[in-house]
Amino acid sequence: MAVRTRDGDKLGSVHAFMINKRSGQTVYAILSIGGFLGMGKAYYPLPFELLAFEATSDSFTVTIDRRVLEGGPSWAANPPVFDQAYADRVASYYEVGREDLSLISPAPPVPGA
Repeated sequence: MAVRTRDGDKLGSVHAFMINKRSGQTVYAILSIGGFLGMGKAYYPLPFELLAFEATSDSFTVTIDRRVLEGGPSWAANPPVFDQAYADRVASYYEVGREDLSLISPAPPVPGA
């Protein structure tokens, strides 16, 4: 699926979506940007909340400046281990809320404690 800038320019495409296994919600879109014939592509994990779906063009629009995106966490050949530390790094860079990737639900609060 195509991804465009706020100005409507083609930026890249969605390579994959990352789902929080516990909540079942999409939390990241992995954007593929650049390259030619599969070479030179870079992949950017973007918090899903920073994308807007455009039904008329059947594409996503990145709601942040392109330069911010291109300066963010990315990889070209070997994807990182997308663990809690990496997720926290992505959230910190984009200044969005931290996504808890643990598979165990937090304990409910104890009444009166």
